[in-house]
Amino acid sequence: MLGQHMTAFNGGPHFKLNEAFSLMVACQDQAEIDHLWEQLPAGGGKLKSCGWVEDAWGLSWQIIPADWYAMIRDPDAARVQRVFQAIWQMEKIDLAALQRAYA
Repeated sequence: MLGQHMTAFNGGPHFKLNEAFSLMVACQDQAEIDHLWEQLPAGGGKLKSCGWVEDAWGLSWQIIPADWYAMIRDPDAARVQRVFQAIWQMEKIDLAALQRAYA
């Protein structure tokens, strides 16, 4: 998966996937964000808010910019708050808008 070896087990009908388990993908640029945003929900998935996508099998994905953790761990609380305010308004991540909020 995305160049990594993964193993998963089918939990059967009694153990359905939900957002308690998700995979996070740190994207280098807007093109990568756009590509995943289009491809992951293909075949019956759902687009969600704040960069979340559910694929056709019900697996949740968090599509984030590669520098997300640097943004939200900044010592300037006002910067961090602006970043969160910006992302809470988004469905697909708009990297330029997050960078403006962080500036």
